[in-house]
Amino acid sequence: METENETTVTEFLLLGFVYERDLEITLFIVFFLIYLVTVLGNLLIIVLIGIDHRLHSPMYFFLSNLSFIEIFMTTCVVPKMLANLLAERKTISFAGCRTQSYFYFFMGSTEFILFAAMSFDRYMAICYPLRYPTLMTGTVCVKMVIGSWIGGFLSVFLSTVLKARLPYCGPNVINHFFCDSAPLLHLACKDISLIEFVDFISSLILLLGSLSFTATSYIYIISTILKIPSAEGRKKTFATCASHFTVVSMGYGISIFVYVRPSQNDIMSMSKALAIFSGILTPLLNPFIFSLRNEQMKEVFRDVLKSIISKIKDG
Repeated sequence: METENETTVTEFLLLGFVYERDLEITLFIVFFLIYLVTVLGNLLIIVLIGIDHRLHSPMYFFLSNLSFIEIFMTTCVVPKMLANLLAERKTISFAGCRTQSYFYFFMGSTEFILFAAMSFDRYMAICYPLRYPTLMTGTVCVKMVIGSWIGGFLSVFLSTVLKARLPYCGPNVINHFFCDSAPLLHLACKDISLIEFVDFISSLILLLGSLSFTATSYIYIISTILKIPSAEGRKKTFATCASHFTVVSMGYGISIFVYVRPSQNDIMSMSKALAIFSGILTPLLNPFIFSLRNEQMKEVFRDVLKSIISKIKDG
């Protein structure tokens, strides 16, 4: 009988981008700068929301949690990828690979549920503005965020338990720059059809379920906006949810294409390119999307910057 004891693999070889040495150094510099800007940008959003009372509202509370998830998710992948770009042997330990894969998908699942929570917040703010302060209280928002984390955990729990029992006898080469689910699964020396089915169903429920909720919220939001008599009023109201809509569209579009499939073995090379966008570039773009399209955020940033400059001059 096959058991975990049949596993002989102690580490995996990540092929990454398989380029010449000079190009790998260039990629290291590019991805290092992207990672640095991503962490600092999302951290700046968290700090601004935390220190300025003008941003102490449900919308910004959810945004600060989204920024935390973006930092965590990109940190699951990029540091190890950067280390391997400089290393001769691009390896990751067996335990490290499983841990990386788990937390990457845990964070991603939590993010999609949080998207739904953020869309509900915008729905309440635009469709029920008079009741909004009493309905979306601090306690309600905290419960929604906790629910997002619990939902993210549960969505990957069964798949994680099944994958933990898979034996790996070799080969140990992963055609990716991180331990993505599909390439890791197809290295197991055991039938994986059940796990692929579980992954497909859980991805289907998570992505299409949260997308349906988000889309329904936006249908009501757009319907309400269109009823506003003045063009200026419609523009101002839509601006409060335009950033969220942009980020949601990018996130769902890529993830549904890559992960909501009965089998993912046929799109390995394509998933690598899309993973760069969803796991590295999207967390980079989010701070710019939310800050550059948000007048209140830009106002707070300018005031904080002026205050810092003033203190430096006085000091």
